[in-house]
Amino acid sequence: MFAIVNISGKQYRVTEGDQIKVASLGTEAGEKIKFDQVLLTADGKKVRIGEPVVKNVSVSGTVLNNGRDRKVIVFKKKRRKGYRRKNGHRQSFSLIQIDKIETSAPKKKAAPKKKAIKPKKKED
Repeated sequence: MFAIVNISGKQYRVTEGDQIKVASLGTEAGEKIKFDQVLLTADGKKVRIGEPVVKNVSVSGTVLNNGRDRKVIVFKKKRRKGYRRKNGHRQSFSLIQIDKIETSAPKKKAAPKKKAIKPKKKED
């Protein structure tokens, strides 16, 4: 079974046991996290697509660690003008272990009780 989950504005395809690297969530290592914005779930037979999210489905995971990704160099230049700018950026991330994709049965509402209708008596 897999699911497509919206985590901090980006979509990730996850299955149980996966480790995914997402933008920093601001949580401590070892914390449990639950994601409720599941956009799609699929097992071998059935695919459920949300409008916009699938109801009664959530994905739970554990934060393994927090860190910073490798440096990305941003270099700007305009030829023959003497304009050069060099900038570096390291993105913070959280590494998450997906524990479980949970589906709960929708709660059924009890049917309202019907009131018995009393026949009206005819007056002569």
